[in-house]
Amino acid sequence: PPYSALKRLMDISMVVLAAPLWLPLMLVLGLLIRLDSKGPMFFVQERVGEGNANFRLYKLRTMRMEAESDGARFTEEDDDRVTGMGRFLRRSRLDEIPQFLNVLKGDMSIIGPRPEQRVFVDHFEQEIPFYSYRHVVKPGITGWAQVMQGYAGAEDTAVKIEHDFYYIKHFSLWLDVLIIVKTIRTILTGFGAR
Repeated sequence: PPYSALKRLMDISMVVLAAPLWLPLMLVLGLLIRLDSKGPMFFVQERVGEGNANFRLYKLRTMRMEAESDGARFTEEDDDRVTGMGRFLRRSRLDEIPQFLNVLKGDMSIIGPRPEQRVFVDHFEQEIPFYSYRHVVKPGITGWAQVMQGYAGAEDTAVKIEHDFYYIKHFSLWLDVLIIVKTIRTILTGFGAR
């Protein structure tokens, strides 16, 4: 779509122009993570992106180091794997800041469907018709599903997919602006976050 090239230019411009804000904030939050719990400040995980291709997603670590030692699973409300600092980061969505690096690399956009782990994608492709349609656009740091629903568990996946399909069908500058406004509201007020 014609909007894709403009969207990429806007993504790069916003990330670069905002770097004096997000880079120092990311480093301070990383230090607080290190003080709060053992382990690295970053969490790196394979996710599925545009064209069903794998990429390495970066986040600030919000869980204990051994959190997925028994395998991948969706985060639940009041999940005991989440650290004290991690709860704040998740509620404010600040754990997503390192994904600006994914945007610069071209793996992600600021706005789009959230990328999932391959194990979940393979499962949902069997369970949910047209699930792979989510991968026709770049995944995003935030998206229509996140501002409409917040963090979603496994039982919420079908509703999240409906929101993702709505975004893809109505892919436009105006919808992206609305999502940015709603995301800022979530960061400032916690509304919509779980």
